[in-house]
Amino acid sequence: MTFNRRLFLKSAGAAAAGSLVLTLASCGGSKEKSSESTDSTGVASMGAGTPSIPDFGLQLYSVRDVIGADPKGILKQIAGFGYKKIESYAGDKGFLWGMTPKEYKSYMDELGIVTVSTHADTTKDLEKIANEAKEAGLSYILQPYIGPQKSLDEWKKRADEFNKRGEICNKVGIKFGYHNHDYSFKDLDGKIPQEILLDGTDKSLVHYELDLMWIVAAKADAAAHLKKYAGRYDLCHIKDLVSKPENHSTDLGKGEIDFASLLQVASDTGVTQFIVEQEEYPGPVLTSISNDAEYMKKLVFKA
Repeated sequence: MTFNRRLFLKSAGAAAAGSLVLTLASCGGSKEKSSESTDSTGVASMGAGTPSIPDFGLQLYSVRDVIGADPKGILKQIAGFGYKKIESYAGDKGFLWGMTPKEYKSYMDELGIVTVSTHADTTKDLEKIANEAKEAGLSYILQPYIGPQKSLDEWKKRADEFNKRGEICNKVGIKFGYHNHDYSFKDLDGKIPQEILLDGTDKSLVHYELDLMWIVAAKADAAAHLKKYAGRYDLCHIKDLVSKPENHSTDLGKGEIDFASLLQVASDTGVTQFIVEQEEYPGPVLTSISNDAEYMKKLVFKA
């Protein structure tokens, strides 16, 4: 399968990319937002206290409409917003954005950002991708999408394939993993496909990234799932959900997910990499990315 996230995720709003690029100075005002208290629905627990996730990251797919024109400039702005980590993806210029592995790592070191992982099509050239990722300082290569499978046997075959890809990556010294969407949490013949993958893969070979919006969108119990599979999820996507009139993402804190509680469970069950992602935006892309960073700076776990 050829991987192209544009084929299966909705594109961002129709605003022209040029109008979306903000300077750091123009985004600075977002830091003036007052700290939020827990609202009557318990959706957020914000306020005074040490942030629970000071080293949060950003999935670069969130800035897909602007990064291609000026990768270094956009990465610099992301660093200025306060993101400490990056998860890349295989865009038109590749997951290293037109740079060699050494050039990319040097530039990220200059910005003070660690690139934890990348999404990529792992069905081809995996050894080459793994070597480049290793040289650039990454720790994970993640398959972001495989599509709904027609039977449980097909899901079992995908698990077997993941084990083989994990072996390839392990030999290079990097970790292989899988990022879910909602379909893998929807019942199929009395089973949950995501559990077929988890149960059918070697934990030393295959790691998992839990997209919190998509598990909630599938109406699964995210906290219960994390507890059941404690130790299997290394990474998570922090992406807020608005479910009506149809599922879509929005700025953190503006949707329906109780991150203060859910991220506490994620942390307690082994998640160590917390990556912000946003797929749709109420306004300019970088305004949302700045708003998301401000939310994360104030986020304090609650039991």
